[in-house]
Amino acid sequence: MDDVQESVNRRLRQLAAAAEPTFWGFLGCEFVGLQDGIITIALEAKPHHLNPIGIVHGGVLSSLLDNAMGIVVMMARPEDKIVTTNLNVHFVAPLYEGRLTVTAELVHQSRKMITAQGRVTDREGNLGTMGTGTFRVI
Repeated sequence: MDDVQESVNRRLRQLAAAAEPTFWGFLGCEFVGLQDGIITIALEAKPHHLNPIGIVHGGVLSSLLDNAMGIVVMMARPEDKIVTTNLNVHFVAPLYEGRLTVTAELVHQSRKMITAQGRVTDREGNLGTMGTGTFRVI
C-alpha cells in the first residue's frame, strides 16, 4: 500500500473513531470505504429508522447524505473545519428496512466553498434518494 493510501486510511479511521459517540453512531452509520474520490457509507435500516407508513424517514436519509458528503469534503480538506451551509434532498423512491448504501463525491471546490453530491440506494442498487450539499470552510 502506498503512503497516500495509508494516509487516507488513517484519516478515515480517525474520523470513524471521532464520529462513533456522535449522531453518526446513534444512527448506526458505518464506513465502507473511499475509492477514486468516492466515499461509501452504509446503514442497516431498522424499524426505528422508519416513519409511520413503513419507509425510511426522510430525516434519516437527509442525515445519511449530509454525513457522506461531509466526509468526502473533510477528506479533501483535512486541515480545515467544514460546516454544511445548504442541503438539497430529492426523495425519488421509497426505501425500506435493510442495508442502505450511500455514496458521495466532490463536484466543485473553491477556497471557501465546496459542493458535493450523494446517492442513497437499497441493497439491490435501486436509487431512493439523491442530493447535493454546499459546505463552507471556516
